[in-house]
Amino acid sequence: MGSQTLSNNSGGELLQANPWIVAAAVMFATFMEVLDTTVVNVSLPHIAGSLSSSVDEATWTLTSYLVANAIVLPITGWLANYFGRKRLLITAIIGFTTASFLCGLAPSLGVLIFFRVVQGATGGVLQPISQAVLLEVFPPEDRGKGMAFWGLGIVVAPMLGPVIGGWLTDNYSWRWVFYINIPVGIISIVMSSLYLFDPPYIRRRIGESIDYWGLGLLAVGIGTLQVILDKGQEADWFGSAWVREFAIISFIGLAAFLIHELIAKHPVVNLRALKNPTYSTGVFLMTMLGFGLYGAMVILPILLQTLLGYPATDAGIAMFPRGLGSFIMMPLVGVVMSRVDARKLLLLGCLGTGLSMFMLSTLNLNLGYWNIFWPQFLQGLSMGMVFVPLTTITMDQIALEGMGNATSIFNLMRNIGGSVGIATATTLVTRASQRHINLLGANVTPYSLKTQQTLAQIRAGFIARGIDPVTATQKAYAVLFGMVGRQSSMLSFNYVFGIMTLVFIGMVPLIFILRRPRSKGPIAAH
Repeated sequence: MGSQTLSNNSGGELLQANPWIVAAAVMFATFMEVLDTTVVNVSLPHIAGSLSSSVDEATWTLTSYLVANAIVLPITGWLANYFGRKRLLITAIIGFTTASFLCGLAPSLGVLIFFRVVQGATGGVLQPISQAVLLEVFPPEDRGKGMAFWGLGIVVAPMLGPVIGGWLTDNYSWRWVFYINIPVGIISIVMSSLYLFDPPYIRRRIGESIDYWGLGLLAVGIGTLQVILDKGQEADWFGSAWVREFAIISFIGLAAFLIHELIAKHPVVNLRALKNPTYSTGVFLMTMLGFGLYGAMVILPILLQTLLGYPATDAGIAMFPRGLGSFIMMPLVGVVMSRVDARKLLLLGCLGTGLSMFMLSTLNLNLGYWNIFWPQFLQGLSMGMVFVPLTTITMDQIALEGMGNATSIFNLMRNIGGSVGIATATTLVTRASQRHINLLGANVTPYSLKTQQTLAQIRAGFIARGIDPVTATQKAYAVLFGMVGRQSSMLSFNYVFGIMTLVFIGMVPLIFILRRPRSKGPIAAH
């Protein structure tokens, strides 16, 4: 494949840049940013202990990052048009790298949260810009390869995050979770400076008026929504006054934002792109993909740690097969897409992901490593057949000058879908576990012969160890209750994985709405 012709941002001079060099330049930054969404998770207890705070307080290092990230994501296209894409990207990488260094130096939790906000705000720019750049520098027939390369970072980075974070924290310090971004950021800054250039249509639009109302309403609506999704379960959702108040504020803010953006002359987010049925359907499918992917990715480590006793690092390693499957499949899909209808790959991927969720929904407490390995490996393979075709099909209908705006909305909805999926999955596990305890406990009575026999066997075991009969009876009851609790938890995880199965199967009919992407010619205007 030949090199792509790009205009630099100083005039009419044309430069030749190989698309793969450009891809590597933007991929370093994207991988770094996506990795930071999960790399801190396993370090929270260490952060809390080091900074004299509770684990609940330390979780604001996650929430603050996600809130800032969510606010910036949808306005990235506008920011690129206003300030220039290259300038914005390099500024964002510098900001993210500097904030990472300062997070590592943070002397208190408040300082750490502040710089996590800076990280989230600057990092939110990186995903949409890198995606827009790759969709432009690769010709239409090779966009599948470009999206496969980009998808490796988006899908694999969250899988590696807990593993890298756990290893660094256990062997060095939680501060190295942030320091590792520094060399990656420097490499990305150098490569972006050398090989990334603004296309002419972005230069023509620099200097548009600023949509202050749109920016304000978006920040209020998305910010409060993200806080609700992240903290709602801890506060018992609408049983909490502040959740109800934030929900009202978020609804009013987002409703006003949607109305304003549709009538604004220069909207900060151009919602008119959603008029295209292929694009709007693709955005919805990506939202559901985020819902199922992130929901399952969060509850599986919880299952491994709470029911099977895995340490945090081992739980992260146990999830590696999903990343391995994606790593294998995505490059293959990028090559095959030039010969096969991308919608067929998407269909196969949705069915495969649904099957992997069904396999997880049949697990029991006697599971072994391979019972976890194969569903995740299949899920990784299937995700490769979902992510790359879906991104390519969705963006095929968007004009080049609208690519930044379209990728911003696309990535925002994936993240919101992920946040809703995490909140839904964790809530359902908790509520379903309590329901199953009530159902199973109703059968554990003194009048049940099976209960009497089990209790007698456990009690005899304790007595055989030299424990007095009274204490042995108390311990036997505790063990029996623990057995009921563990079975109830397992059933609740099965229940949620079953719901995720239905989510991916439910995506299948919508695939037939999508138009087959072109392999040649310019991208159509929307």
